[in-house]
Amino acid sequence: MKIQLNLIMERRTFLKNTGLTVGAIGLAGPSSKLFAQSKIENKLPRWRGFNLLDYFSPDKNDTSRGKTTDEDLKWMADWGFDFVRIPMAYPRYVKFDPSKKITPEDVLNFDDKVMDDVEALVDRANKYNIHVSFDLHRAPGFCINAGFHEPYNLWEDQAAKDAFYAHWEMWAKRFASRTRDQISFDLVNEPCTREDMNDQFSKRGPIPGELYREVVVNCLERIHNYNPDRLVVADGNNGGGEVIPELFGLNVGQSCRGYFPHYISHYRAPWVFENPDDAPEVVWPGTIDGKYFDRKSLETFYRPWIEALRNGVGVHCGEFGCWQETPHEVFLAWFEDVLSVLTEHNIGWGLWEFKGTFDILNSGRKDVEYEDWYGYKLDTKLLKLLQKY
Repeated sequence: MKIQLNLIMERRTFLKNTGLTVGAIGLAGPSSKLFAQSKIENKLPRWRGFNLLDYFSPDKNDTSRGKTTDEDLKWMADWGFDFVRIPMAYPRYVKFDPSKKITPEDVLNFDDKVMDDVEALVDRANKYNIHVSFDLHRAPGFCINAGFHEPYNLWEDQAAKDAFYAHWEMWAKRFASRTRDQISFDLVNEPCTREDMNDQFSKRGPIPGELYREVVVNCLERIHNYNPDRLVVADGNNGGGEVIPELFGLNVGQSCRGYFPHYISHYRAPWVFENPDDAPEVVWPGTIDGKYFDRKSLETFYRPWIEALRNGVGVHCGEFGCWQETPHEVFLAWFEDVLSVLTEHNIGWGLWEFKGTFDILNSGRKDVEYEDWYGYKLDTKLLKLLQKY
């Protein structure tokens, strides 16, 4: 008990000295001033927090992302955050032989043990008054990331659609008793077409709007059959970046992204650049690859999302952030402009990762003066910036 108490006191002392408490930063200060500039209502809460990658990989034996602990969740709450998004790869909670390609029959062979573990993570987050956005990052028949064989295509095959609806019906039933404050459903991560589902660099494009609407309507019917009050969110089209006007008028929010321009957010990322050495050098504001970017560029990029708000659509930014290779000062300068534009319009956000190459703990950046945080390397500048907004 004495050791536990000492740890708590050490943490409080650290928070006080570094200004990381909610009160020290004054979360309501800058935000409330910015809110006054926007008269547009956002029907989604301005949740702010992180993506948790416990179930991001389709490989059940992949432990590289680690597990979210109660201490992680407590730190988030202590620092003033109230949101986590769980990007879920469906192969994690179905039973199949990983030495063989998954089959349509396997896709519906649910694993109750894993689903119990997922449910326990949601409950632990809720214990700290953190809202959970439950997201199918890899859905039956589609994922924006390659690296796993899909037995069919969600946007082309009825069997894939039926499986997709069955998965959401299963999760809707399992979480039926949870309130809208506790959990919301993010239907499918960053939908887009792809010429070759297994080629990361094959040509992509937007899903036809009416097709996207058909899939969303069928999901809503099944989800709201178990809880009519459940909040449901659809990711922006064409990889998350484009508003879906075909969904206006439906009882569904929309989720944008904070990766514009990709030159900065994914500088030298090997899953974006086939040859990372081809990535142009980055500055903010300034000219990158012959194009000039500044805060006005961000305002232009987000203008369709602001128009969606005017059309009564709730908007949240489910993912944003910057990979570890971007120079830290460039990252922070760009990121503050992204945060300020979103905040002006009451749009909340989820940083991609809590612990990892995009995030505040153990990012692996080489140009950061880290604080020691119980064995982790804490990017204090980034944390303070997030708390500011």
